Amino acid sequence: MSMFCYQCQEAIKNSGCAATRGVCGKDKKTAKFQDLLIHTLKGIAIYGHKSKGLGIRDQKTGAFISRALFATITNANFDNQRIISLIREGLNIRDNLKTEFSQAYKDKTGDDFIEKMHDSAIWHSDNEEEFLKKSESVGVLSTANEDIRSLRELLIYGLKGIAAYAEHAATLGFQKQEIYDFLIYALVSTTEELPLTAMVELVMKAGEVAVKTMALLDEAHTTTYGNPEITKVNIGVGNNPGILISGHDLKDMQELLKQTEGKGIDIYTHCEMLPANYYPAFKKYEHLRGNYGNSWWKQNEEFESFNGPILMTTNCITPVKESYRDRLFTTGMAGYPGIRHIPDREKGKEKDFSEIIELAKQCMPPKQIESGEIIGGFAHNQVLALADKIIEAIKTGAIKRFIVMAGCDGRQPTRDYFTEVAKGLPDNAVILTAGCAKYRYNKLNLGDINGIPRMLDAGQCNDSYSLVVIALKLKEIFGLNDINELPISFDIAWYEQKAVAVLLALLHLGVKGIHLGPTIPAFLSANVLKVLVEKFDIKPTKGAKEDIASMMREELGPVAA
Repeated sequence: MSMFCYQCQEAIKNSGCAATRGVCGKDKKTAKFQDLLIHTLKGIAIYGHKSKGLGIRDQKTGAFISRALFATITNANFDNQRIISLIREGLNIRDNLKTEFSQAYKDKTGDDFIEKMHDSAIWHSDNEEEFLKKSESVGVLSTANEDIRSLRELLIYGLKGIAAYAEHAATLGFQKQEIYDFLIYALVSTTEELPLTAMVELVMKAGEVAVKTMALLDEAHTTTYGNPEITKVNIGVGNNPGILISGHDLKDMQELLKQTEGKGIDIYTHCEMLPANYYPAFKKYEHLRGNYGNSWWKQNEEFESFNGPILMTTNCITPVKESYRDRLFTTGMAGYPGIRHIPDREKGKEKDFSEIIELAKQCMPPKQIESGEIIGGFAHNQVLALADKIIEAIKTGAIKRFIVMAGCDGRQPTRDYFTEVAKGLPDNAVILTAGCAKYRYNKLNLGDINGIPRMLDAGQCNDSYSLVVIALKLKEIFGLNDINELPISFDIAWYEQKAVAVLLALLHLGVKGIHLGPTIPAFLSANVLKVLVEKFDIKPTKGAKEDIASMMREELGPVAA
């Protein structure tokens, strides 16, 4: 009963985690329950898609699929019991859909519905051991053909990223049925024998839907909290006890700030919550002290030194150390065995963070691990406000090239590559960044060009859409026909499935020549990779000097001519 998983960049030997525990820390049971949850979602999707054909549409089905997909992304949920609960909830949803569809089918045709479905739609079990037994036949390797398996998994991982963005938007009350409809249709496609060309088209469609979903999330964030502003963020500590909030969920951030106001507790952001400091809605809270620490993979050290409670709102959780186990809380789709979980908010109410708050009052202030400030807040609205200065700098040659260095960070030493690229870029290059990849270079003194910082941080990986908006606006301003004519190169760091969704979004927009690293995804078969290279000129990252030369000497097109 070994596991097999290769959805993240840490897949062993860039092949797959295939023993009893993945590099991320999940054990074989967790991996198998996640496989079974995905399988269950396919069954829901089959009936959801057929029901749509009979005029039955239920937004709750799509919302559940979105949340459940989110629970399976790397480093989000290690709690087997919570995953099993999702499976059982999914089976009930599927059975209800089947009953509703069968009745509608009979009403329309006069005949009883005869089950001729893929196994995804008909299985049922009642206990954990039966779940494990069923999972043996539904994992990644159940698809024998390597290329079909590669395209199916590429699509599913893109769906996981889309689902994460959709769930964040839904939390703020922003939903689009067309996104849920695509999740359903795409999941159904992975149960069917489709031509490879049709499968490639679906993967590209996922890129289109990823753009729409990120646009929806951007609308949700900016409507609710305002447009991010240029902000200097403190990275030191104060004298009060603190609560550290990590992950990505801004609504959790808002409610925690409200509930701690005036209680002598400071709130600190961590990793991908750093960009919360850029939003106007949060700046009114004087006890939002700043950001503590660095990227997700350093949490074992930084959670220990923080001294106070830590709230994980989403991924990324690493195996928990005893030194802070009793101070760690999860919420939302995040989970870890033995760690206290803050329940979902009841309709019309906030989450109850009182347990965290009371614990914080008993803790020592955080230990200072660094000092100073970092600057961010360069989402699309703010960058476009600087458009005149940027356009002039491009025309005069003061800015020769923008390098998009977005995506994920990871723990391997090979990721020093991204630091070396940032250090080695010439003074006329500007970095556009989003996601936790920024922690490889956001504390370097890179200077500015005519007052424009040489590193513009747009925010979370969720905010990669801002980089798209900026590029498309520049394309419009300069009257170009092709985004590849812009003086922009892409050096993308990937780790998990949200970065896969971002990559597919860029491919949908026709971006070519993307440098991708630190490794090529293990789930891309040789033939699938060949298609992507031939169609989009994807380039594996090599050495910093070699890649800098490649990115800076590319034909600049009419803008810089």
